[in-house]
Amino acid sequence: MPTPVTRRVVGLASAPRHRFSKLARESLVLLEGLGAEGDVHAGSFVRHRYLARRQPKMPNLRQVHLIPSELLDVLRVDCYELRSGDLGENIMTASLDLEALPLGTILKLGEQASVELTGLRTPCVLIDRFRPGLKRNMLVQEPRRPRFRCGVMAVVRTSGRVAIADAIDVRLPSRPFASLPEI
Repeated sequence: MPTPVTRRVVGLASAPRHRFSKLARESLVLLEGLGAEGDVHAGSFVRHRYLARRQPKMPNLRQVHLIPSELLDVLRVDCYELRSGDLGENIMTASLDLEALPLGTILKLGEQASVELTGLRTPCVLIDRFRPGLKRNMLVQEPRRPRFRCGVMAVVRTSGRVAIADAIDVRLPSRPFASLPEI
């Protein structure tokens, strides 16, 4: 009999100020309506520098960035050796196809915390500044797949502590499903 797949948290990271990569952590505290405690992107209004300059009062749909660990395996084939936090994510997952989940999906992380998926992370020029040529590996040429493969963005729905190895429970929204928009 096959072993059941366990969706889990395999990496956590945050940074107190703007920088491309984030610092690895053993745990994060997620704050409802804000994001990861102590992270530069936490807040009710947009904190992404480019967007904040243009619309400082825009709601923050990018409170938490999640990325699948399987992406690092794909990038390793192309000689990009990356670790948790290197791509600026807060939460790295395993055994979960994040980009294929619908808009409004709730992920329960550990015992209490939950986030709601708001969109696909769109890769920007900073990815190539971090590692030359890396951005092209974030573009997908597969039918019926999102065109980007660099994680998803979410807002915190329920506060709580998240730790490495925590289980992830997926709660899909009501049908009909809507694809995650690029944000």
